[in-house]
Amino acid sequence: MSSHAESDDISLADLSAIHRDLLWILSQTGPSESRPLHHALAGYYTGGINQARVCDTLEELIELDLVTTQTHDTTEYRLTESARRTLFARQAWQAGTCNAERGHE
Repeated sequence: MSSHAESDDISLADLSAIHRDLLWILSQTGPSESRPLHHALAGYYTGGINQARVCDTLEELIELDLVTTQTHDTTEYRLTESARRTLFARQAWQAGTCNAERGHE
C-alpha cells in the first residue's frame, strides 16, 4: 500500500493518538505481542480500548512501514528503523518547542 520512500516522510503529527501511543509503547518496551500492548493502552485510555482496535492499528502501522512483525509461536511487533527516526524527530521537535517556550518567559 505505501512504499518505503513514503514512510520516510511520515511525521507523528500525521498519525492519530493511538498510532503514536503504540509506537511510544513499543519504543519503551521493545518487541511485544498485541496482548501486552492492549493492556498498556487499556490502562492509559480512561474510556477503554478493545483488542480488535489495537490489532487494526498495528496493521495500519505495518502498512506505513513503522512496525514489523516476527512470528514464531506468537506474533511479535517491533519498530522499524523508520519508526525510530520518526520518534527521534518528534523528541527533537518537543525539546525545541520546550526550549523556545522557556525563552519567551
